[in-house]
Amino acid sequence: MLIAQEQEQSSISLLAEVSRTVNNEEDISKVLRLVLFILSEHMNMLRGMVTILNRTTGEMVINESFGLSDEQRQLGRYKVGEGIIGQVVKTGKPTVVPRIDEEPLFLDRTRSRSKENKEELCFICVPIKAGNEVIGTLSADRRIPIPAESANTNLRRKSDRVDILQYYVDLLSIIAAMISQAVRLKQLDDEELIDGVLVRAERTAPSSFQLIDGDADDELPEAERPANIIGNAKPMLSLFRMIDKIAKTSATALILGESGVGKELVANAIHFKSMRNGKPFIKFNCAALPESIVESELFGHERGAFTGASAQRRGRFELADGGTIFLDEVGELSLPIQAKLLRIIQEKEFERLGGSKTVKTDVRIIAATNRNLEEQIREGSFREDLFYRLNIFPITVPPLRERKTDILLLADYFVEKFNTANHKGIRRISTTAIDMLMRYHWPGNVRELQNCIERAVILSEDNVIHGYHLPPSLQTAESSGTPYTGDLQQKLDAIEKEMIIEALKRTKGNMTKAATQLGLSDRIMGLRMKKFNIDYRKFRA
Repeated sequence: MLIAQEQEQSSISLLAEVSRTVNNEEDISKVLRLVLFILSEHMNMLRGMVTILNRTTGEMVINESFGLSDEQRQLGRYKVGEGIIGQVVKTGKPTVVPRIDEEPLFLDRTRSRSKENKEELCFICVPIKAGNEVIGTLSADRRIPIPAESANTNLRRKSDRVDILQYYVDLLSIIAAMISQAVRLKQLDDEELIDGVLVRAERTAPSSFQLIDGDADDELPEAERPANIIGNAKPMLSLFRMIDKIAKTSATALILGESGVGKELVANAIHFKSMRNGKPFIKFNCAALPESIVESELFGHERGAFTGASAQRRGRFELADGGTIFLDEVGELSLPIQAKLLRIIQEKEFERLGGSKTVKTDVRIIAATNRNLEEQIREGSFREDLFYRLNIFPITVPPLRERKTDILLLADYFVEKFNTANHKGIRRISTTAIDMLMRYHWPGNVRELQNCIERAVILSEDNVIHGYHLPPSLQTAESSGTPYTGDLQQKLDAIEKEMIIEALKRTKGNMTKAATQLGLSDRIMGLRMKKFNIDYRKFRA
């Protein structure tokens, strides 16, 4: 139960934050520093190190670290096979030292632990690989209490401790795979050219990293990625591949998905990656107008076709000639208009409303709906023959809850967008707000997320998006730990609790410093900690 709770609370937000850092930063050293800092926040890591194997000298050196002074970092040098780090490089397998005071191979070359109680201090080290070659290690110190050996009631706690250690091994192994390309470039950059064997690399990070099970087959060439859609989750990569394949044809496509997932963006991407990209892209929402107007809007009308038709007017299909027309909410069309649409797909021709002249058109049709068209066919409200003509290339856009690793990427994008639009300077999203964003089920999908971030950017007064800036629907007992029922005192308590937690994070669990930052006395700070059941020890670094 304990490990399940820890995984649920931290894994998704940790991996998402690391993914965002690796994708957005170009400076390799900064990438590695930020990843270690993120680990320190999410894992309560006391120290962390990225060591890289210099094949020129045969030494492992500490390249970036957290919790070490410059002097201590310089002391951290290991030969392959020497100490725990050297053994991990030699074997290519992760190693866990549950108690560093009982492990003779643990050298503590940095001397950073000499004054600490080592009984509860564990050390986790995982290899960083490029293919099958070990090029470095990622390691972390963490303090985990050891239950008394004599107490039978503590057997479960011992098991939990083992589970926690294995959980951190798995987590660090995933992150090691995510930073491996950056470490490889750093390794090449630090090595000297010897007999033309080793080639120096530019000091820039790879342009794209994927958080997809570490499988190289899941990497997507940049040319296949639509420029207007954000996403790295596996369902989105499958969508991008489908878009790339369909765009090269002129076939009719049907985009399926819930409201707010971005079906119009997919249609836009198909058009602008196609051979028709220099021609018009005409959009029409079939549910936005009354049925009497829809026919005129789509097919045009002749002068005198109805009251008020004082001149001939070209419809959307004529305007889209040579290009693409996007019919959103196609399931809302009436049966008579569906019949005309079927004729256009089959014959490439139609007549304007009130006219007898046949108009030819060369247009690609992309339709979209959030309805179940097959169910509508059974109910008699949608033509079966039209469905089969539209359904040549069905594309399903995944809902946001199935691509949660993209939430922070999208949130960052919207923060920048609304920063510019509202002349704001939001720098970051607080951990509490990130947890709320990651746990929410997003019934309104990306559109709802966009609205939430716009609201939060406008409300923020300290250039940080806090949990209390998000809508009440996200501030539930499940997501924030503080029920929101509209009561003013509960809302104030939620804000006060988050401010205390943020201060403790900034001061690494130092209650006195946190109280000073908040303008509170030590006594009031203690009372508030007791009221909100906050344990300052969780924030110690």
